[in-house]
Parts: sequence; structure tokens; C-alpha cells
Amino acid sequence: MDFTPSPTQKSIREAITAIMADFGDDYWLAADRDGRFPEEFYQAIAAGGWLGIAMPEVYGGAALGIAEAAVMMQTIAESGGGMAAASAVHINIFGPHPIVVFGTDEQRAAWLPPLIDGRVKCCFGVTEPDAGLDTGMIRTRAEPVAGGYRISGQKIWTSTAQVADKILLLVRTKEPNPQSRRTDGLTLFYTDLDRTKIEVREIAKMGRSAVDSNQIFIDGLVVPESHRVGEEGKGFSYLLDSLNPERILIAAEALGIGRSALQRAVDYAGSRVVFGRPIGQNQSIQHPLAENWVELEAAELLIAKAAYLYDSGAPAGGLANAAQYFAAEAGFKAATQAVKTHGGMGYAKEYHVERLLRESLIPRLAPVSAQMVLNYIAERELGLPKSY
Repeated sequence: MDFTPSPTQKSIREAITAIMADFGDDYWLAADRDGRFPEEFYQAIAAGGWLGIAMPEVYGGAALGIAEAAVMMQTIAESGGGMAAASAVHINIFGPHPIVVFGTDEQRAAWLPPLIDGRVKCCFGVTEPDAGLDTGMIRTRAEPVAGGYRISGQKIWTSTAQVADKILLLVRTKEPNPQSRRTDGLTLFYTDLDRTKIEVREIAKMGRSAVDSNQIFIDGLVVPESHRVGEEGKGFSYLLDSLNPERILIAAEALGIGRSALQRAVDYAGSRVVFGRPIGQNQSIQHPLAENWVELEAAELLIAKAAYLYDSGAPAGGLANAAQYFAAEAGFKAATQAVKTHGGMGYAKEYHVERLLRESLIPRLAPVSAQMVLNYIAERELGLPKSY
């Protein structure tokens, strides 16, 4: 098996690295401090055509695989931008996938080019306050009206809703019957984020302040039938098509954070002199960092295999979940060790590792928790009884 990155993957890493050189640590520290969306970075990525890396060429995309998209997202996160940089753009990589697969030709032609060239930003409305990961409990309703639907309800943890123009929205159009699955009767829409009918309230949080997270309240939003993606009642099955690539990309971002944190710790350990010697000469400093390196290397292999399976059309659910789980743990451990390696200065913002530590928690929690990943693997890969 050849582990050498392809020429395309090498060129992606080089091109993204060149873009990220214009957005250094001070940029991301200021964005984190001010809670300001990194618009300049977003537009730089859009200008290079990178928002469409996995989109069809006919609509302006590059039609590359998730393996290439993972290289891109790892490089973005590894640059020091962390989850703030990655989250500003990654919904464009996986979010519109149901439109690509299940949308009509007219919908794809109208909706995808503005997303690819950065003229339109999209947010993702799935999770609800009383449902969480239990998607079958979604209660946001779409009632039929002349020519379309009227939607009312709530969503939570909707990222980028402060700056988005569009929303990909999962709602209930029909109650499931006792013989059906609870996720039946859910329908997917891609529509305008009409702020006269949608109230957006930002959630104050511990990290990634540059990219907003929100609770949204929808009151009588009228959506034309032409904004429905696919058939009524099959929205959840359409979303499943984007879950595996999302997990792979989140894993790549966690890997990027871990690599960035580890390099900062190594640099500090090599230059910080205490008792007449660099602290990196001490095995109590060396060994944890060496363990971080091993775990991050293993995470990269899991990500590569999961992406290969997905791009090949093979079943990828187990490996995609495993990649998110392992990379998230490895990235968090590396970020934690980086803070500890810096000692007291690890707690100082000027060294940036505390920011990376705060952001490294995100892949452990979202889009699915570590515990739910383990449930999935136990049931689907090991054949054990469903536990929830």
C-alpha cells in the first residue's frame, strides 16, 4: 500500500498553506477575542475556489473526493486557525451534499454556484433543544399551505446563523406511525434565512468565538415547495449521505489542531531552559509528547482509510466514526499536553495553546459525542444489541 500523498493532495496542501500564511496567530487570536466572523479568510478560501472542492465541476466545483477535502481541512486547522478557521468553511464541504445527490437539476444550478463562489453562506438547522442526538424527536413542523409549507419551531447549535443567507432545515411534515421508524416523516428544505420570521440568538460559549453558534426560533416561515430537497418525509435518509464525510472532515480538523499544538509544545520544550538545560531534555516532557506524535500518526491513518472507503463507494460508517473518535481524543490530548508543556505560560493567550485546547473539545462533542460513536461501533461493527 502506498502512503505517499498524491500530486493533487500535495498541491492542495501547498496552496492552502500559502493562503493561511496571510492569517497568522494574531489574526485568530483577535477573532477569538472579538467574536468576529473571519470574513477575510472566508473570502480568500472562496476566491481560490476551495469552497467547492467536493462539488461537481459543472457548477464550479473541483469534483475531488473526501480524501482531498480532508487534506484541505487538516491544513486549515493545523495552520493555527483551529476550529474557528475550519468551522467557517466546512459546511460548504459536506452540508450541501444532499442537494448534490437528491436535488433537481434546477435546484443544483440555482443553489450550488453561489455557495461555491462565496456569494452565499449557509447554516444547518437540525438539532433541537429537546431532541439533541435523538433526531426522531424533532418537533419543528412544516404545515402544508398553498404552494408550499409554513414552518414553526426551534433549532439549537446552528453555526454561522448570524452571517448566513440560507438554511438547510430538517423539519417534521408527518408523524410516524407505530409501524414506521421515528425518523420517517422528516423533510429537508433549503431556503432563505428570513430574519423577519426567524429569530437568531447567539449562544455564548467557551471557544471558537469567531464562528457563532445559535438557538433559532422559527415562527410562520413560508417556504415554497420548490425549496424542498427530494421527496417529502425522506429528509433524514438524505442527511445520512452527508454524515460520514462530515465525521471524516471533523477528524481531519481534530488532527490539524493536535499537530499544531504538538509542534508548539516541541518548539517551546526545545527553547525553554530551566536549571541550565532545555526542558525538552527531560523524559517527563519528552515521553508525553512522543505519545502524542504516535497517536496523531495513527489518527491520520484512520482518516485516510475512512476517506478511501467513502470515495471508493464502500461502506465507511464504522471507519468514519472511528476516525472522528480517535482523532478527537488524540487532538485533545495533544492540546492538553501542549498547555502543560508550556507550564504557566500555557495558560496565557499569547502562546495560543490555551485557544487550541478550548477548540479541541469540539470534535469530542460534535457532530456526535464519543459515547454515541462507541454505541454505533458496538452495534454496527461488533454486532452487539442496541443499547439506546
